[in-house]
Amino acid sequence: MNPPNPTPPPARPHWLFVTGKLAEPSLRRVLAELAPQADFDYSIAVLPITVAALATAPWVARHIAPHPGVDRVLVPGWCAGDLEPIARTVGAPVERGPRDLRELPRFFGRQTGPPPGYGGHDIVILAEINHAPSLTRADLLARARAARADGADLIDLGCDPGEPWAGAGDAVRALRDEGLRVSVDSFQPAEVEPAVRAGAELVLSVNAGNRDHAPSWGCEVVVVPDVPGTLDGLDRTVESLAAAGVPFRIDPVVEPIGFGFAASLGRYLEVRRRYPDAEMLMGVGNLTELTDADSAGINVLLLGFCQELGIRSVLTTEVINWCRSSVREIALARRLVYHACRERTLPKHLEPDLVLLRDPRLVEHGPETLADLARRLTDRNFRLFAEGGALHVMSGRMHLHGTDPFDLFQAMLARDDIDPSHAFYLGYEMAKAVTALTLGKNYVQDQALRWGFLTRPETSHPPRERPASEP
Repeated sequence: MNPPNPTPPPARPHWLFVTGKLAEPSLRRVLAELAPQADFDYSIAVLPITVAALATAPWVARHIAPHPGVDRVLVPGWCAGDLEPIARTVGAPVERGPRDLRELPRFFGRQTGPPPGYGGHDIVILAEINHAPSLTRADLLARARAARADGADLIDLGCDPGEPWAGAGDAVRALRDEGLRVSVDSFQPAEVEPAVRAGAELVLSVNAGNRDHAPSWGCEVVVVPDVPGTLDGLDRTVESLAAAGVPFRIDPVVEPIGFGFAASLGRYLEVRRRYPDAEMLMGVGNLTELTDADSAGINVLLLGFCQELGIRSVLTTEVINWCRSSVREIALARRLVYHACRERTLPKHLEPDLVLLRDPRLVEHGPETLADLARRLTDRNFRLFAEGGALHVMSGRMHLHGTDPFDLFQAMLARDDIDPSHAFYLGYEMAKAVTALTLGKNYVQDQALRWGFLTRPETSHPPRERPASEP
């Protein structure tokens, strides 16, 4: 008996990559390495144009030939217009790829990133609105809506010392009418009582001074020590609330750097030892608001501590300018630390939106590719690059490089005429390029610099100058 024929392996998909004459060598180098990794076959269609980014979809459809046997077609991301005419001509579905061919590995999933199912979390974010009594109702609601949009689970009304806030109940009611969950940040029963009657579900905070009132509030409270910088009185308050059936979270209170920061972390560890199953809270603003450093990194570090120790609530503020996006940072950080702890994996290459100042990795053409590109240029359009510590400007008339954009622009004027509108465009692009070099970011002409979750796409670029012979 003859053995059964083995099942043939599935056919590799065949991609057709559309490009211009200038990018062809670089594209071939990228695909030679990428195709075996991503398991596809490919062909390249070189259009009769120097830069494929200048070609519209109708123009491509008129200049491309049928390609039997192709499964899919990839045109440059800059290619504007309806892609269906291209698909009819080639005989295969068409899609836009990245605007920079160096991003093709990412397009084909060959770069690290969040795995399937990433995004879970179990830390609750309380976003404090400081000095709530002094805000208008409209301002209070606007801040609360913004915090919810950034990821806050509860809006914490920060009350001021002194006379009790007569409007606490009305403020809570207004937030509840918006569908928001609310906590109230006050030690004064005269403020807390109307707030909880109006729907506040958590009170920050309770110690020996006000714990006897807590059973009448009918909501959860946060327990803090009687004496700052210690755990004095904490056990007595916990015992009193537990006996009265009041639900609580414990906050040993993190201290600023230079004022007992390390010891305060030790108190969190001690509370977890004493109360292994208790809910806990950390006010991370005591670090972020009081440290001269961008808040994102501090928030990630503190959220990692909270995740490992089982602290499932964090309180943050956005008062000082460098903390103005703390809620959003924590919303991203809690996903990162949850995945790292649950999967026992490093919190790395998972949350690129938290890498703000620099880029996760630099992607450079290299000096040989830039020199080859400069030799091939024949038109007057300027191409700008920033890598290897220098700015590069090239066109069919020049290839300049240096570190001072003013010197480069004078050299450009000596070799070509530049009208005012294009000079403005070049100045804007050079400013971005210098910023990229300074910080260690990727610069791609006509694209916004990447600032993690703070990135603002550029949508108002005028079309690049083009020779009359090109579309």
